Amino acid sequence: MRVLTGDKESHFHFVPHSISAFGHIVLAEGFDQPRSIAWVHAWTVTDGIITQVKEYFNTSLTVTRFGKSEQSDFGIASLHCPSVWESSFPDRVGKSVPGLVLAI
Repeated sequence: MRVLTGDKESHFHFVPHSISAFGHIVLAEGFDQPRSIAWVHAWTVTDGIITQVKEYFNTSLTVTRFGKSEQSDFGIASLHCPSVWESSFPDRVGKSVPGLVLAI
């Protein structure tokens, strides 16, 4: 935070309120209540080592499993994307946040 804003007194603690795993993807979600910041980290883990980190701030994230449907042989209609996880914001009722979909 200090590097980005120049605020030397700022303290931002990443304390997750939930951690979920889907194969090699691990999602950690948390909140900074004093600043009204919600965050999600999507970690890619390979052989027990975090090899990639994607951060999302004040964005609703929905994770879907991307796969072929059994009902069709081929084509876009055959794709089946069930939702397996969704962000949960405390005290954010009535506030609009951008939404993203992460396909696994």
